[in-house]
Amino acid sequence: MKTVGIIGGMSWESTSTYYKRLNQLINKRLGGLHSAEILLASLDFAPIEEMQSKGDWDAATQALIAKARQLEKAGAESIVIATNTMHKVAPQVEDAVKLPLLHIVDAVAVHLKQNNVNQVGLLGTRFTMQQPFYKERLEQQNIKVLIPGESDGNTVDNIIFKELCHGQFTDSARKQYLRIIEDLAAQGAQGVILGCTEIGLLVKQEHSALPLFDTTELHCRAIADWMLD
Repeated sequence: MKTVGIIGGMSWESTSTYYKRLNQLINKRLGGLHSAEILLASLDFAPIEEMQSKGDWDAATQALIAKARQLEKAGAESIVIATNTMHKVAPQVEDAVKLPLLHIVDAVAVHLKQNNVNQVGLLGTRFTMQQPFYKERLEQQNIKVLIPGESDGNTVDNIIFKELCHGQFTDSARKQYLRIIEDLAAQGAQGVILGCTEIGLLVKQEHSALPLFDTTELHCRAIADWMLD
């Protein structure tokens, strides 16, 4: 089994899901008392979120690079960024170490293509929905990406930062997300990417008739495959 190095804490809620799912997936494959070989470097999210809000991506990049180098020195054989939004700086993080970075969008794209999905809705932070780093990587795989309008996009973003990242998962927030998902379906989306690692903690497949693609789950499956390859 190879050892994965996870850069987490953004937020810790979703990082805990990565830790749990990777151990479950490895145990399911190997049985017995087997568990995942994981190194975790967890950041304080408050300054990272402040850097995001100010547009200080250089400082955020350096913070993640520092953690990636810690993981490399500790013996990790790959790097994982356990959040969608901070994949904005994934290329710089990967360039700063001599390890492969297991990219969350690549895991999603493989799954979409396997399921013949070529037009998909995307929910996430405003950075993930509006900036090109996420959409363009999907579009390079011939997958068209639809995002909510400005008002609904703000709703999605506000719920992430004001509720989900604080461990608050309410019926009211879920209803708003489901309405937005229905709107994306009406625009022709064949499914919706839950492109923030917290959203999958709020909205489950059982809540929607439209296929939902939980990026945390898809990323964890791809990581587990790599660990046992």
